[in-house]
Amino acid sequence: MSEAGGGRGCGSSVPQRAPWSLVAATAAFCLVSATSVWTAGAAPMSREERQKLGNQVLEMFDHAYGNYMEHAYPADELMPLTCRGRVRGQEPSRGDVDDALGKFSLTLIDSLDTLVVLNKTKEFEDAVRKVLRDVNLDNDVVVSVFETNIRVLGGLLGGHSLAIMLKEKGEYMQWYNDELLQMAKQLGYKLLPAFNTTSGLPYPRINLKFGIRKPEARTGTETDTCTACAGTLILEFAALSRFTGATIFEEYARKALDFLWEKRQRSSNLVGVTINIHTGDWVRKDSGVGAGIDSYYEYLLKAYVLLGDDSFLERFNTHYDAIMRYISQPPLLLDVHIHKPMLNARTWMDALLAFFPGLQVLKGDIRPAIETHEMLYQVIKKHNFLPEAFTTDFRVHWAQHPLRPEFAESTYFLYKATGDPYYLEVGKTLIENLNKYARVPCGFAAMKDVRTGSHEDRMDSFFLAEMFKYLYLLFADKEDIIFDIEDYIFTTEAHLLPLWLSTTNQSISKKNTTSDYTELDDSNFDWTCPNTQILFPNDPLYAQSIREPLKNVVDKSCPRGIIRVEESFRSGAKPPLRARDFMATNPEHLEILKKMGVSLIHLKDGRVQLVQHAIQAASSIDAEDGLRFMQEMIELSSQQQKEQQLPPRAVQIVSHPFFGRVVLTAGPAQFGLDLSKHKETRGFVASSKPYNGCSELTNPEAVMGKIALIQRGQCMFAEKARNIQNAGAIGGIVIDDNEGSSSDTAPLFQMAGDGKDTDDIKIPMLFLFSKEGSIILDAIREYEEVEVLLSDKAKDRDPDMESEEQPSSENDSQDQSAEQITPSSQEVDLVDQESPEESSLNSEPESSSPADTDNAASVSASEQNSNPMENHETTSLDGECTDLDNQLQEQSETEEDSNPNVSWGKKVQPIDSILADWNEDIEAFEMMEKDEL
Repeated sequence: MSEAGGGRGCGSSVPQRAPWSLVAATAAFCLVSATSVWTAGAAPMSREERQKLGNQVLEMFDHAYGNYMEHAYPADELMPLTCRGRVRGQEPSRGDVDDALGKFSLTLIDSLDTLVVLNKTKEFEDAVRKVLRDVNLDNDVVVSVFETNIRVLGGLLGGHSLAIMLKEKGEYMQWYNDELLQMAKQLGYKLLPAFNTTSGLPYPRINLKFGIRKPEARTGTETDTCTACAGTLILEFAALSRFTGATIFEEYARKALDFLWEKRQRSSNLVGVTINIHTGDWVRKDSGVGAGIDSYYEYLLKAYVLLGDDSFLERFNTHYDAIMRYISQPPLLLDVHIHKPMLNARTWMDALLAFFPGLQVLKGDIRPAIETHEMLYQVIKKHNFLPEAFTTDFRVHWAQHPLRPEFAESTYFLYKATGDPYYLEVGKTLIENLNKYARVPCGFAAMKDVRTGSHEDRMDSFFLAEMFKYLYLLFADKEDIIFDIEDYIFTTEAHLLPLWLSTTNQSISKKNTTSDYTELDDSNFDWTCPNTQILFPNDPLYAQSIREPLKNVVDKSCPRGIIRVEESFRSGAKPPLRARDFMATNPEHLEILKKMGVSLIHLKDGRVQLVQHAIQAASSIDAEDGLRFMQEMIELSSQQQKEQQLPPRAVQIVSHPFFGRVVLTAGPAQFGLDLSKHKETRGFVASSKPYNGCSELTNPEAVMGKIALIQRGQCMFAEKARNIQNAGAIGGIVIDDNEGSSSDTAPLFQMAGDGKDTDDIKIPMLFLFSKEGSIILDAIREYEEVEVLLSDKAKDRDPDMESEEQPSSENDSQDQSAEQITPSSQEVDLVDQESPEESSLNSEPESSSPADTDNAASVSASEQNSNPMENHETTSLDGECTDLDNQLQEQSETEEDSNPNVSWGKKVQPIDSILADWNEDIEAFEMMEKDEL
């Protein structure tokens, strides 16, 4: 997500009914005043160091953008590990995340205005010519309406905004005649059919060539969309209307926002994550400021700033009051139920909420912004990057990191609002981590696991659109930028729209007369500029005093906010039954389950299956207790399974020209040297003969003292290990024989033994899928001598070796390459071949929407043990969880769904990722992917 106009730290803090002309001036006053307060009490970073860091950002962008243009263009995105373009249909499907790709050179369009911000005007002019010459918007491909709007339409409009600015300056773009705007208008009309619903909410996907309803469209059957997907259109669509005079775009976007506002939960003033586009019913009734909702709130406030419409500010303030009452538990931001907002919906947070401190700066509420930002920074200092999700006690929940820019965004706006050089040091840390851990020869690669440092073959377009903008602006002085950034507002994709649009082509009614607003406590609006005496009370160390108590919050695992549910029962009511206390043989517990709408089904194999029908609960409160009980049961079972799993390992290529910058996720073995307890193994690689390693090696001299490469198949893993060990190998890498397999799209293996004593195997053994293995094999063909490091996690690069390499003139990028973090699966191979002896365990936990009363959930517990979590093998929770977001499943379906061998999705997350505990977790991640941020 993106915060508002560069440097508009408190842009919304004018009086609620203030004339639009005051907005920019008030914002500037706020920032100047704040900065003057802070520089009085802090040691500023020298201009020389800021220039050095700014130049470093420029070099990083060149590395990312240059490699995209060299190796990927005209493809949508760069795959930085394999140095090629990602073309939809030519790579394994990644599910919803691929809906951003439309065969329209996505990264180039998304990077247009970044080129101008970074003073690369010549490159910008060349890029615009390429877009006009090469990009086709009439492709037969189904794309996300949300992603296409914020990335492509926003990119075209941002490019047009700066093209006309450069043309007016008289040096560049003198030939330009609104060509980008005409492309944007063409794309806008292609997106309009998505709004053909009774509610006015758009379909989530559309075919660029055939629209929605035609048979060739292959879309139009969806019923649900996320709140952010429907509520993040107004800036781009209104700008398109104001630029062209065609009012239809702004009208459609306003209608969607009006509908979402009318459907808010009136008692809490919160909105859910997912809504039915036809009926307006909330499908997922949890609410937060992260995935699925985030940019809806952002666009309400920014629509007021850009369009000057008071109704948007009134709506935002109403929502913001609810957020601060229920969701904000400083420094945490926890999802709650919209109908019962004092009840937390989950115990983890997703990375997308990192944009919220920046939005709070725009609103003028500085203190909670500082608190949440500091908490996030402590998490980053522990893991180098912000994990996709982490728990309230700051453990990794989802380990991926697609190089998201939200934290950098909030860092920039906090610095602009406070002038505190502390945030320059934060930005410096981000730059160092990107170069140290994400930079690869062909760009910047997303992190597959922040704990091991393994990479994904992925560099999302938003990395170039947002990350480098915010980092460069953080260190730049006003004279370093060729235009006044204060004259523009940032969209959620950090595209620039001029503020003068507020007075252009105003044909839309500004006031929504159908909406009503709640009376709010006036204290909610005290924290607004230009009240800088309130924001920064005569203490130059104000921000530091807020940060200081949070310095060790991660290491101390502060559990603040988790006990709120328990507090609601201190009035004397008996607390609900917790899953950890449940005993299947306790009659009192069975009675409590019945009251919560949970029944027991005795399965033929001796297990007990728990099934919940919320509509059968004694009351709505009991139904919510039942849902929480089911979720806890799933979480307990998942936790037990995780305890039996080995974490993933890393294969790091350390020889020239890689120098440790390419890290491959590897599956561990349940035998041989344990890399988590012993020093890593380093050596050159050599292929064994025979390649399958199933007999005595015929080339022992080739593998002696090296790490042997062997192919999966035809015999046991342990047998392969013994054969290469006998030949003198110091380690082994098994490469999958299934061509095209990848850890991005398949579950990682744990290589099991052969049922015999494997203590004789002393060398480490790791497993790579075909795609990752091909990277090593290709390196051997090109460089002959390839040295790798086998370890439990990626190690720091060798500075002596890397110093031999000439500095690259191009930059990095990121997001996730082939892996969508959906439910996790694990396979435990007992035999390295297809046979009845091979045992696989596919697990994919899902769960229910917290407040759904018409869904059914099933959980199985062991009938043979009073504690259902004590025996993993007899608990059918270990492999699954029913889909609670499907409408009223029959009990028989629930029984079928409890089969742990059922595979729930195309996308699997590596074994090292903590299992998504509930179905809402899975959906939240999908929304996170859609929300690109």
